[in-house]
Amino acid sequence: MRTLRDNTTALDDSRLPVRAKLVAAWTSFMFLYVYVDIVGFYVPGKIDDILVGVVFEFDITQTLLTALLALMAVPILMVVLSAMLPARASRITNLVVASVQVPFAMFNAVGESWTYYYWGAVLLEVILLAVILRLAWTWPRRVASPATTAASAYEEPRRTQHTA
Repeated sequence: MRTLRDNTTALDDSRLPVRAKLVAAWTSFMFLYVYVDIVGFYVPGKIDDILVGVVFEFDITQTLLTALLALMAVPILMVVLSAMLPARASRITNLVVASVQVPFAMFNAVGESWTYYYWGAVLLEVILLAVILRLAWTWPRRVASPATTAASAYEEPRRTQHTA
């Protein structure tokens, strides 16, 4: 038996803009990244290695930490860049950065003894990066009406005054 739905209690299901989805995906990616690193300190021997000055196979130096900062700055900045760049630049930047992050995410699990934990994290990171790639790749195009296109061909670019 079919019942009628009460439309007065229906939830608003407005479309979320692609930019907002990309910002949310990069933010989730960063939360996951930080969570994996912080909880990774509970792996036996991890803190002992840090205390003797070793991370993975590398000695902890200012150069290493600066390189790690540069690597982490990229996805951190993608949260802001996804929202602030013009649509075309944001789309291209998201496609390039997410593509580069996939092998980087996989490298982070190589050689780790806690296989399920680290490869599970890599799987989640790659899923988020795939979502980012799909969102950027399928970014909707704006369809201009013939009247708007014809009028804009003869318009001069608008100039705005900047006051200090």
